[in-house]
Amino acid sequence: MNLFADIRGVVLDALNALAAEGALPRGLELGAVTVEPPRDPAHGDMATNAAMVLARPAAMKPRDIATLLADRLAQDARITSAEVAGPGFINLRLAPSAWHEVVRAALRDPSGFGRSTQGQGVRVNVEFVSANPTGPMHVGHTRGAVFGDALASLLDFAGFDVTREYYINDGGAQVDVLARSAYERYREANGQPAQIREGLYPGDYLIPVGQALREIHGDSLLDKPEEDWLPQVREFATAAMMDMIRDDLALLNVQMDVYSSEKALYGSGRIEAAIERLRSAGLIYEGVLEPPKGKLPDDWEAREQTLFRSTAHGDDQDRAVRKSDGAWTYFAPDIAYHWDKIDRGFDQLIDVFGADHGGYVKRMQAAVSALSNGRVPLDVKLIQLVRLFKNGEPFKMSKRAGTFVTLRDVVEQAGRDVTRFHMLTRKNDAALDFDFARVLEQSKDNPVWYVQYASARVHSVMARAAEMGIDLSEQALAQADLDRLDHPAELALAGKLAEYPRLIEAAAAAHEPHRVAFYLYDLAGSLHALWNRGNDDQSLRFLQDGDLAATAAKIALVRAVGVVISSGLAILGVTPAKEMR
Repeated sequence: MNLFADIRGVVLDALNALAAEGALPRGLELGAVTVEPPRDPAHGDMATNAAMVLARPAAMKPRDIATLLADRLAQDARITSAEVAGPGFINLRLAPSAWHEVVRAALRDPSGFGRSTQGQGVRVNVEFVSANPTGPMHVGHTRGAVFGDALASLLDFAGFDVTREYYINDGGAQVDVLARSAYERYREANGQPAQIREGLYPGDYLIPVGQALREIHGDSLLDKPEEDWLPQVREFATAAMMDMIRDDLALLNVQMDVYSSEKALYGSGRIEAAIERLRSAGLIYEGVLEPPKGKLPDDWEAREQTLFRSTAHGDDQDRAVRKSDGAWTYFAPDIAYHWDKIDRGFDQLIDVFGADHGGYVKRMQAAVSALSNGRVPLDVKLIQLVRLFKNGEPFKMSKRAGTFVTLRDVVEQAGRDVTRFHMLTRKNDAALDFDFARVLEQSKDNPVWYVQYASARVHSVMARAAEMGIDLSEQALAQADLDRLDHPAELALAGKLAEYPRLIEAAAAAHEPHRVAFYLYDLAGSLHALWNRGNDDQSLRFLQDGDLAATAAKIALVRAVGVVISSGLAILGVTPAKEMR
């Protein structure tokens, strides 16, 4: 049930009826007509902009349309008043029975309330994390992993067919650096001093890799030249790092559907085929790029390269796909990889990148546009940095990785649920402060605690209601006499529940899972506020001594809140709390 969508349907029906009667012109485009919560709750329960957006195409004054429409809307049994405000907005107030139906809908279908058919089965590929397989995941990867996983869950809940994908960047020079670093740990395992020179990876996470290599090869690799040992050490070390990364993701309960390898593209003909596809469209040519703006690098010189005419698809400048020496640029295999995703039949692509990839967005979007003839959109979400604090002071932990704080460090300190929720308390393109003291404190200022406290309160009330003999099955609660919910504060809480389906669709359309976290915080606040009002007004307490009918109605409302909290937390990948410790 989506009450806002239902009332919008009432508005559209009224407009069509007015057009059929000749009060409005026929054939008006109604796509821009909305029904939303008013900015000021004192103005009503919902508001529609219908008269404002239709005034110009109808060649009528907004208030004239609003007056006609308000009179028609007031005839609906769910609408108790329709008032014209300002230049032509219409503020609506709904009957209590409309809010009661929201509560019943949540109870009748706990797993389905808020779900949407918005996606209509459209196939979406969400590629996220995709860290270089050179070590454990760091705190920045943590935020990207949580964001990508929550976004995938949100889209699935909104009716999309979602695939989670990890692109293993194992085709570049960094994996050779990994192999050389692992080889030094192998030498160390064989009793020789490790020479971790500048440019190698110093983290002690490679010590077990060196020891494993010794168990397999003994000392047989020590006297071999690099060209002999490098390929097998590289393959072994890369596999070991991917095992570590999978374990890190498991700590966050992130499960990928697909792992794709960059290295597998080389020698497969896919890169060449992708570039030829662009060439056949007249988008590949030989040329010289403009020099970088500002101060030129000392080693810069004009070189003829193979270029992709990405400016034809919205980029700021054309991009090199093949260097003057014939080697592919790092952009070329990425083009082939995205073409592979298009070939696999995805209708939409989403890439979750680190903040340092901002300059890569337009060229990748241009490539996808060119490869799909504009059919497949690519949305790139940039994940800003995470700054670690403890009690307001910058915080540094033991760096097993050698150069950075790991995902495992963060999760072991804060816990999975706290980590996941807090990583979604800011929009992805805003920097996020992670204070280990504050994310664990028990206060309203800690969003995850505040929401989990609401969840625990729901469970506490339900347990006490069970002791009173209340039938707590959703079916029984849905049949409670909800007319007993008549206080404005109770109806306001039901109204907050009504916003959930609308919130899901808006968050999915914008690819912004943080909106779910924000909503849950507001919903928790509404529950806590009603709980606190019960301290002063006994009629608002959830458990009414001697009045099982009133108690059942209030418990139905509380249970519906629990349904939505659990649903929203599931999207975020967080387990609802049953009690606070």
